[in-house]
Amino acid sequence: MTTPQGAQSRAQEPASTVPARARSKAPARYAALDLGTNNCRLLIAEPDPSGFRVIDAFSRNVRLGEGVETHGELSRAAMSRTIDALRICASKIRRHDVSRCRIVATEACRRATNARGFLRRVRRETGLEMEVITPEQEARLALAGCAPLLDEKAESLMVFDIGGGSTELIWLDLAGCAPAERQDLILALAPGRGGPDRSELRRAARERIVDWISAPVGVATLHDRYSDVESDADRYALMACHFEDHIAGFLPYEDEAAAAKLPGLQIIGASGTVTTIGALRLGLTKYDRAKVDGMWLERSASSRIARHLIDLGPEGRRLHPGVGPDRAELVIAGAAILQTILRLWPAPRIRVADRGLREGMLYSLMWAERARQH
Repeated sequence: MTTPQGAQSRAQEPASTVPARARSKAPARYAALDLGTNNCRLLIAEPDPSGFRVIDAFSRNVRLGEGVETHGELSRAAMSRTIDALRICASKIRRHDVSRCRIVATEACRRATNARGFLRRVRRETGLEMEVITPEQEARLALAGCAPLLDEKAESLMVFDIGGGSTELIWLDLAGCAPAERQDLILALAPGRGGPDRSELRRAARERIVDWISAPVGVATLHDRYSDVESDADRYALMACHFEDHIAGFLPYEDEAAAAKLPGLQIIGASGTVTTIGALRLGLTKYDRAKVDGMWLERSASSRIARHLIDLGPEGRRLHPGVGPDRAELVIAGAAILQTILRLWPAPRIRVADRGLREGMLYSLMWAERARQH
């Protein structure tokens, strides 16, 4: 279990010091913290029949990876911003008496030369022990997080997750898999700590992965790379070409015959870019997760909105109530990635996921706990 330092093992505590919630056999609480290139996000949840119920959540734009594309290391300002956010997360984890927790860092910490020193500082100043996950683990966790959005009629599934520093795509063949078994199969792919689980279900699930790829291209890295290009339209075109260059090794991209063998394709997109464009498609001026998560976004509508965002210009995007200052800088980079994916795999519509890595970690923790109990 990964918890803030100083927390004692429940088995070693005197009965009088065990929290009342634990003594009353209340449902165990789980936490998942995802430290990405742009954002620090935390979910705390309890299991329930539908999956889990969120108890608390936290999200802050910390821009940890700012400058990593140019300088190869995390800046002092970015590390300080991030640690301030992580202190809040550590406080929430303690306050909610979390019993099992997973805390991961992704592309910025994979790439930065000073990441180890930063993680030592995080442990020293917040008590949080962070795990830098591999690109494959990131792709599989995002897939597991999106499992509830799977259409039971789909015969193959592609999930993509556009991050700040990388973009993961994973393709799953579901032909011949009974609808009732599909979610368990996908959840079994969520990697846990301590090495691979050799269960029969996990082996069967891994055999259904057609291919996966992690492109070291995300909204922040693309923005940094092409920030000197003045024209939004020119920058968008360069970004799209750069992203496509990095996914050329993805099997369904390389081999049209392989893709043709996988009919009934469903695409699920997870990222702030996809949810922002989904909210714009619905005409929302104030974001509403309940309306956006799980909605269907038509390819034609996504293309139209991407063109509109380019036409708005930097100031227009900042002032637009559906975009705002936090996303105005990066949404063009995200749109370039999204539209490239939709051009290469022209499904008429995709499903929008306001979920991903954190949900995948929670499902993984709860799935592993159920497996131990049985």
